[in-house]
Amino acid sequence: MDWGMANRMASLIQPDGRCCFLPIDHGYFQGPTRSLEQPGETIAPILEYSDALFLTRGVLRYCVDPAIKQPIILRVSGGTSMVGSDLANETITTSMEEAVRLNVAAVGVSIFVGSEYEHQTLTNLSKLVNEGERYGMPVMAVTAVGRELEDRSARYLGLACRIAAELGAKVVKTYWCDDGFEKVVQGCPAPVVMAGGPSVDTELEVFQFVHDGLQKGSIGVNLGRNIWQNEHPVAMSQAIRALVHDRVTPDEAQELYTNVREGGGPGSS
Repeated sequence: MDWGMANRMASLIQPDGRCCFLPIDHGYFQGPTRSLEQPGETIAPILEYSDALFLTRGVLRYCVDPAIKQPIILRVSGGTSMVGSDLANETITTSMEEAVRLNVAAVGVSIFVGSEYEHQTLTNLSKLVNEGERYGMPVMAVTAVGRELEDRSARYLGLACRIAAELGAKVVKTYWCDDGFEKVVQGCPAPVVMAGGPSVDTELEVFQFVHDGLQKGSIGVNLGRNIWQNEHPVAMSQAIRALVHDRVTPDEAQELYTNVREGGGPGSS
């Protein structure tokens, strides 16, 4: 791995080998979704608890202070919306030259394995990897699930993650699954980070699936809505970070969340 690529990877994955990515890229297909109407205001109180931001170039330019210390993962695929015919019909929307101009640490692209647009999105990934190797830019593959494909089994996720790694992704973002997630990670030569898990009712359930995924080999998380749509995002951010970097248990994360929420810990929620 060339120095520039290695340097960018080192900014994303912390010395303990783990990472907390904060995605706020949802508007590229959802528009002003709840709690992300003003992205700059959303991230202001929780940015310090993240290791990197995942977002589009528009939000980066309009909403993010250039003086921030956190590295940027730039979403470079899109071209569809939630009211269109198929979310999987993505193209590359941002050039590698633009990513370099913005001084980002990595680029991110969605792949839709098993969808009508599988070939197209895998080709998008391959082209980005080729360009990334030329410029020293890591590529994060996002194993997205299209409207017609709701399979989040270990078998499907393992297939998608392995393909992403085979095509050269330096990091793979995928969903957690409760049965066989360790096989997903073991079958993927690239580091795996977890996206949001299943729909849950309590913070403790979030802490439990994050802890389970970490125990089974994920190097970290890429959690957005579970954090910034929570009633107490600062408390949630701190608890998730403690799970990842301090290796606390779900019960200890719950205790930290409660303490911060009630004003007994650092920060405010």
